[in-house]
Amino acid sequence: MEKIIIGNHIVKAFGEGDERRNVLEGVSVEIFDGEFVAVMGPSGSGKSTLMFALSGIDGVDGGMVVFDGKDLSAVGENELSDIRRTKMGFIFQQPTMLKNLNILDNIILPSIRGNKKNTAEISEKARALMKRVGITEIEARDTTQVSGGQLQRAGICRALMSSPKIIFGDEPTGALNSKSADEIMDIFSEINADGTAIMLVTHDAKVAARTERILFMRDGKIVSELKFPKFNGTDIERRIEEVTAKMLEIGI
Repeated sequence: MEKIIIGNHIVKAFGEGDERRNVLEGVSVEIFDGEFVAVMGPSGSGKSTLMFALSGIDGVDGGMVVFDGKDLSAVGENELSDIRRTKMGFIFQQPTMLKNLNILDNIILPSIRGNKKNTAEISEKARALMKRVGITEIEARDTTQVSGGQLQRAGICRALMSSPKIIFGDEPTGALNSKSADEIMDIFSEINADGTAIMLVTHDAKVAARTERILFMRDGKIVSELKFPKFNGTDIERRIEEVTAKMLEIGI
């Protein structure tokens, strides 16, 4: 498989003077086209920082991140913004939605900013995505009139609007009940089956068990990994047991 992301000896530090410390300690990692990856570790281990570095949201203090053949540190901010807007999708624990816009308008807003001439076409694509994830009935509702699961589905639609090469998710199921979390993971599995790479940061062993590769972090380093076949829906308990055992083994 083709490598979509190559991170070489990534260093990321925060703070100034005596308070400065490395959150990422020379991390090297590769993400392949169409891969489904989870990142696990205790709070402060560098999980989210790694995701932000690999996606170009944060610059790095050492090493290199190559995305789709481009060194992200060598491109200008405008080009970097275009790469994130057109080739990456982002989903967070709490979707950032504008309260003065309805659900449909929140989904299409980033796409319209990049292409104001085809609003009707963009809206049609958004409605098709909403149908796919089962939220067609909420397009005209305010963000305060929907459930957390529905809001997260809207966030997934927004992330898919540009047909990205990869979706980054930072605890995307963390604020959901178990039923909604399972439904969101079903959607992620379908998206991944269509060929989109996904990288999720999670504390949840059940979420991680549905991916095909899990990176375990401690103290700013990847200390272990676990690989699975693509999830087929039949062996979740065994996979959870393996993830949990690995977590215990490395002290997560």
